[in-house]
Amino acid sequence: MNERQRRELFERFKARNPRPATELEHSTPFELLVAVILSAQATDKGVNIATRKLFPVAHTPAQILALGCEGLTAYVRTIGLYPAKVKNILATCALLVERHGGEVPPDRDALEKLPGVGRKTANVMLNSAFGEPTMPVDTHIFRVANRLGLAHGTNPRQVEDGLLRAVPPEYLLHAHHWLLLHGRYTCTARKPNCPACPVADLCEYRARNLPAATALPLARKQASAPGRPRARGGR
Repeated sequence: MNERQRRELFERFKARNPRPATELEHSTPFELLVAVILSAQATDKGVNIATRKLFPVAHTPAQILALGCEGLTAYVRTIGLYPAKVKNILATCALLVERHGGEVPPDRDALEKLPGVGRKTANVMLNSAFGEPTMPVDTHIFRVANRLGLAHGTNPRQVEDGLLRAVPPEYLLHAHHWLLLHGRYTCTARKPNCPACPVADLCEYRARNLPAATALPLARKQASAPGRPRARGGR
């Protein structure tokens, strides 16, 4: 995918969803951190169900620590791998109180020293909580980046580095949300919905059910707009 195609791809994502955001419900960076730790190998919907009950009761590190292991477990036991997540959240809360005055640090190194926080979670926090143009790579983004031809890689770090090089700077702040939502709802793992894809004519994924470019959402509208070149078919 060349530079012109990459710009067109993200311009279409932007037109459909100008200000995308995480689907994890939160009102503070700390709530987002807890939700992201809970979301590993779990759905955002399942995490939101749990945190809707948890956060009104405990939404600071000190309050979570006051719940203790049994108290926190009572709120999150419906989430997969909850014993390890409870342990990590409590240890993270202790470090936030001890080292950071109870606040989530806007610093990658400090974030990655928190239990349960790896590179992907740190990238999510820097992007969604602190507005930095980072590129968290989950399974959706890993799949979509390879399929589209935006960034090829055999591990998340390779894809992350490739996307940071490939995504035009003006789109980088929201790029990971666009790609994630595209993978979650359109470019799904088992059966990508290519006929409904707004960027299928730009995609390098060799699916048999790609529609003609002129039949794509947005492509028809853009092709008929004055002063705009008609969209061309292709990969």
